[in-house]
Amino acid sequence: MERIGLIAGNGRLPFLFARAARARGLEVVAVAHRGETDPALASEVALLTWVRVGQVDRIQKAFREAGVKQAAMAGGIGRVRALAEARPDLGAVRIISKLRSFRDDSLLRAVAADFEARGVTIIAPTDFLGEVLCPEGHLAGPKLHPAQEKDVALGREVAVLLGQADVGQTVVVHNGHVLALEAVEGTDETIRRGGKLGGKGAVVVKRCKPQQDLRFDLPAVGPRTLDVMGEVGAKVLALEVGRTVLLDAPALFAGAESAGITIVGVP
Repeated sequence: MERIGLIAGNGRLPFLFARAARARGLEVVAVAHRGETDPALASEVALLTWVRVGQVDRIQKAFREAGVKQAAMAGGIGRVRALAEARPDLGAVRIISKLRSFRDDSLLRAVAADFEARGVTIIAPTDFLGEVLCPEGHLAGPKLHPAQEKDVALGREVAVLLGQADVGQTVVVHNGHVLALEAVEGTDETIRRGGKLGGKGAVVVKRCKPQQDLRFDLPAVGPRTLDVMGEVGAKVLALEVGRTVLLDAPALFAGAESAGITIVGVP
C-alpha cells in the first residue's frame, strides 16, 4: 500500500487529513509533536512517531525508514510553546543557518525545501480536504446589519496589512474601531483581548496572508472558536472563502445558530 506522511500539530486537522488519506487507500505515517498533538491520533494512522518541536532530522528519519515520498503539515504549533520548548537538532540548525528572515512563511518554506532536498515532497493538506474549505455567503446565525458589514470590510482591509507583514491572520473590530491584531498569542487570545476591550458585539475576521503558501498555516476555525467568542460576546465571524478550514462544519454552524453568532464566507 502506498504511504503518505503527516507532520501533525494540534487541533482536529491532523485527524481530518488522516481519515481523508485513508479513504483514498493510502497508509498514513505520522509524526506528532509532544505537548501539541492529540495522542488519540495514534488510532487513525498506521505508524506514529513522537518528536519535540525542532527535531527535523528525527522527522526525516521516520519518513525515510517508512518509505514516505510525500507528506503534509496539518495542525498548528503554539508559538509561545514553540519558543519555550523547542529542541532544535542538527537538521533545524541546518535550516536556520540558511535563513535571512525568521518570519513564519520564510521558515516554513525553508523547512519544506529541506525535506524536498531529502526526497520528501511537502504537499498542501487541502489537496485531500477541499470539502472542508469555507464556502461563500451567509453560513449561520443572524444576517449582518450594515454596521457589521462595515466592520467586516475594515477587518479585511487591516488583515491584508497584517498578513503582508507576516504577523497574523486575525483582526477583531467593533463599531469601526480595530480592537486587536493577532501576533504570537494566537487566535483565541486575540479574540479574548479584542472582546474585552470592545465589549459585546465584536466582529472577528480571519483571512490568509496575501503571500500565503497554501501548504502550511491556513486559517482554521471550529466549535472552540465559537466558545471563545461566546466568552466575550463577539457576534460575527467573517472568513475567507476557499482558504479557511472549517473544523467540524456541522457542529460549527449548529453552535453558531444556537449562540446567535453570524458566520459569513467572504471572497
